[in-house]
Amino acid sequence: MSSYEAEILWQRGDQAFSDGRYSRGHEWRFDGGAVVPASSSPHVVRVPYSVAANVDPEEAFVAALSSCHMLFFLNLAQKRGIVVDQYRDVAVGHMEKNAAGRMAMTRVVLRPEIAYAGAAPSPETEAELHHESHELCFIANSVTTEVTVEPR
Repeated sequence: MSSYEAEILWQRGDQAFSDGRYSRGHEWRFDGGAVVPASSSPHVVRVPYSVAANVDPEEAFVAALSSCHMLFFLNLAQKRGIVVDQYRDVAVGHMEKNAAGRMAMTRVVLRPEIAYAGAAPSPETEAELHHESHELCFIANSVTTEVTVEPR
């Protein structure tokens, strides 16, 4: 078993709080030293109370799914002797009401564009790699969100 830790830090400073006019900007701090500026999404809390330039939890969720899928794809390709030169994904998450009527990230579409050294694998082999990557991805296995892959 492994455990993972992230420190989330928000500070009020000299802002009022009871009137709701406080910044949602905060930091995510990770054990390797990375500090990520974070905020609520401007789709949820309007600017200036959210910080549009910062990462929001919904974007991070989509990025985590995409990153996990990519890392398994690269590993599986390497094991099959397929050399990947570049993997680019512009993933999109869809926030909408779920079956219980609550707002949820119900769908995430991964749209990887992959450049290979030498000949690309057949479309069938690439589809197998994506399917296996999805089955192995820890993040995809941890959520109820529908995740689909639409290779470019």
